[in-house]
Amino acid sequence: MSERDTAFAGSIPRIYEAYLVPMLFEPYARDLVTRLCALPTKRVLEIAAGTGIVTRAMASSLPSDVTIVATDLNQPMLDHAARVGTAREVEWRQADAMQLPFDDAAFDAVVCQFGVMFFPDRAQAYSGVRRVLKPGGTFLFNAWDRIEENDFTLAVQQAAGTVFPDDPPRFFARIPHGYFEHDRIAADLLQAGFAPAPVITTVGARSRAESARSAAIGLCQGTPLRNEIEARSASRLSEVTDLAEDLIAQRFGRGAIDGKIQANVVSIRR
Repeated sequence: MSERDTAFAGSIPRIYEAYLVPMLFEPYARDLVTRLCALPTKRVLEIAAGTGIVTRAMASSLPSDVTIVATDLNQPMLDHAARVGTAREVEWRQADAMQLPFDDAAFDAVVCQFGVMFFPDRAQAYSGVRRVLKPGGTFLFNAWDRIEENDFTLAVQQAAGTVFPDDPPRFFARIPHGYFEHDRIAADLLQAGFAPAPVITTVGARSRAESARSAAIGLCQGTPLRNEIEARSASRLSEVTDLAEDLIAQRFGRGAIDGKIQANVVSIRR
């Protein structure tokens, strides 16, 4: 993993929020928060909060006496989340999930939406999560399933590979869709000190966008795939976006589109 894989800066946060949040993240944010609402919680930590889709859902759904602390490594993402706002007060804080700056046993629950795939050492990060959880507290997170189960992302990766056949950008397969094996997830949690085994549920949903163009812009220009493309040739970002649009349109149509997405939802108690 390189710095390009975790760099959400420049125009990426704005594009991410405008295109990817409604297309990919809203269904799973609702799912996570529904699961969280069934748990006894007074203080919740969110890690890798991004532009705040789960944070906003928690602020609207959790009881008013539940404290929410939302963190992310990338300050530009937090800045965007804070500008969008929440239904009630949230503590926004820049923090590295590898070194959580909180006291032991400080939270009843820790939540992470599509962030664990970016951790350079997941067992180390999970150990930190376990440390800040109260005994009996819950760690709840999700991670994308294999890329072949996610229609639009697969098409974008194929487009990038067509433009750069000798050195195809592999961000999506390597990072967001590179951590889907249940046994691997369970082993990392066990190494971090969690026991017994986690509950892992594969959850399918539908990804909807107003057009193939909006899906292509979101995935090509609102993720670190953009950094991989521009590292090869900044002038070819538009070319990859255009080809991705064509591939998605060929498979799903030129108007509003609908495709499959799939992720694993993981729950484990301390």
